[in-house]
Formats: sequence, C-alpha cells, structure tokens
Amino acid sequence: MAGREEVKINMSSDVGNTLLTSLNNALILIVSFVPKFVIGLTIILVGIIIASIVKDVVLQILKTLKVEMLLKRYGVPEAKDDLTWTNILSQTVRWFIIVAFLVPAADIWGLPRVSILINQFLLYVPNVFVAAIIALVGFVVARIAHNVIQASAKGLSEDTANTIASIAHWAIIVFVALAVLNQLGVATDLIRILFIGFVAMIALAGGLAFGLGGKDTAANILEGIKKKLK
Repeated sequence: MAGREEVKINMSSDVGNTLLTSLNNALILIVSFVPKFVIGLTIILVGIIIASIVKDVVLQILKTLKVEMLLKRYGVPEAKDDLTWTNILSQTVRWFIIVAFLVPAADIWGLPRVSILINQFLLYVPNVFVAAIIALVGFVVARIAHNVIQASAKGLSEDTANTIASIAHWAIIVFVALAVLNQLGVATDLIRILFIGFVAMIALAGGLAFGLGGKDTAANILEGIKKKLK
C-alpha cells in the first residue's frame, strides 16, 4: 500500500511539474514577445501616419493639376459620388505604403510566411499601376482618335463618319484592354493569341475595305486630316 501511495505521489508530482514547466515556458514566450509586438505595432503606426501625410500631398497635387477635369475631358469614365479618381489614386498610394510597413512588422513578429506573401503582393502592385496608366492613356487616345476622324471625314455623310470614328475608337479600346490584361499577367498566352488575331482581323478588314471600293472614302479622310493639320 505504501508503495502504491508513493507511486501516486510521484505521478502527481510529475504532472504538477509538467504543468508548471509549460506555464513557465508560455509566460517566458509571452514576456519575450511583448517587446517585439510593441516594436511591430509602432512600425505599423508610423507607416499609417506617413501614409496619411503622403496621401494628402498626392491628393493636393492631383487637384492642383486638375486631373479629374482632364480625365473627364478625354472621355475617361467618371467615378460616382465622393469616389473620384483623385481619391482613388491617393488612397491607393496610402494603402501601398501601409502594406509596405507591414513587411518589417511581420518579420519582427516572426511571421515569415506573411512577410513573403506581402512581398509578393508589393512586387505585383507596379504591374497594376502600369496597367492603370495604359488604360487611362488608351481611353484618351481612343477619344482623340474618335474626334479627329469624325472631324476629318467632312466629305462623308454624318452616319458614315460616326461609324468610322466609332470603329477606330473601339478598336483602340480592345487593343488597350488586351494590353492591360497582358500587363496584369492574366492568361498571357491566350491574350497574345487574341492580340495577334485582332491585329490580323484589322489588317484584313482594312485590306478588304481598300480593295472593295474604300479608296474614295480613305482619300476623303486623309484629305480632311491634312487640311486640319495645316
């Protein structure tokens, strides 16, 4: 009986020691993590402050340059309510900076996978910016091309001029859309095939138009463009 009681006491003692050791280790981990947590949180707060300052600066610059009016003038679709393009661009810059500050914070907190994921996101963001610029420039070029062709085709009927201008406008829009998708890395091989097919289709359509009696129309358009340039 005495031996059994000693065994029970020893087992209870071992369980107690194990629990104390686990609690002690957990407490040590918590205490050691607190400074890292504070440092990481400080980095994020500093990033938020800097991001807010930069956002305000970018917003003022865009308003000074009257970007919203320029985009509207060249046919870029308007944003609704308070969600203007200047706000969208400035907020995008703000969040990019905040996400950039999350990388060192994640490293300090010992979260390498989170840090790698954020780095991959940050490396992809420039593609989004370039794609957005391509899209905006494409809208502007498409609108200018539409107006130039419409104004130059004075020798044609109004319906014919509008049709030709619309075809040119949408051809540029499709071309820009393919370029944007290619920049974003969306189905790159498929986009290249579609791009080649689109260019071939335009070339074939142009060749048929000239070959099947479109010479006079093309001559009138070119003559109108020459007069406008003079």
